[in-house]
Amino acid sequence: MSESPEQRVVLVTGAAGGMGAGHARTLAAAGWSVVLADVADCTPVLDEIVAAGATASAVSLDVTDRTQWDDALEHVRATHGALHGLVNNAGISRRLRFMDTTPDVWRQVLAINLDGPFHGTQVCAPLMRDSGGGSIVNISSIAGQIGYFSPSYSTSKWALRGLTKSAAGELAAWGIRVNSVHPGLVETPLLSGSDGFVASATASIPAGRLGRPQEVSDVVAFLLGHGSSYMTGAELTVDGGLVSNGTYHRIIEDMEGTL
Repeated sequence: MSESPEQRVVLVTGAAGGMGAGHARTLAAAGWSVVLADVADCTPVLDEIVAAGATASAVSLDVTDRTQWDDALEHVRATHGALHGLVNNAGISRRLRFMDTTPDVWRQVLAINLDGPFHGTQVCAPLMRDSGGGSIVNISSIAGQIGYFSPSYSTSKWALRGLTKSAAGELAAWGIRVNSVHPGLVETPLLSGSDGFVASATASIPAGRLGRPQEVSDVVAFLLGHGSSYMTGAELTVDGGLVSNGTYHRIIEDMEGTL
């Protein structure tokens, strides 16, 4: 892409709060024109970004609704004239164990976490191609790399890895890169009310703490930028070492003094 930073346009889903809002703020500060998309009201985040001197707009979007994706793209085209980045961030987690997961919960989680990125990628790719190419970042999870107790969430995130790699191969000819980010335990509202779960999980993290949302946003910005121009179909894990070393870290901690 030959555009100067202030001409680059990125759409971020789930941008009304949490990590999505953080991604939007980080990208706006880096010079991107940001389109904030969410079923919730993005106005507070939009006003904050504009007040800081950046360019942004907002659109209502239920990522499970293909028609709303079409409408969102028309907003991007009419407002900004181009699209160079897409962050498929919108997602939900239902921490229900296998036998407690109802068909309705199963369908809802997969619709948002998997159907959403599928629709977004299909709808946005042609405009990204016509804009000179770009980068798509899918926000997956370490639950898509391990056996996680919640079947709906884990399945959606494992499947998003496959979707990422399939799209990466298909869209490379259009100059579009597609990569996934796999956060571990991060301080977001998704963990609200799960203190016991968080405490137990933190004990297995070699880094000894939860991740900060900004640490994930920095990786997203990297994957959208020129520094990752030869990366596509890749997955970046941002988890303080939980997946790679968490099991033996916990074992060694429990056996301290007996080895």
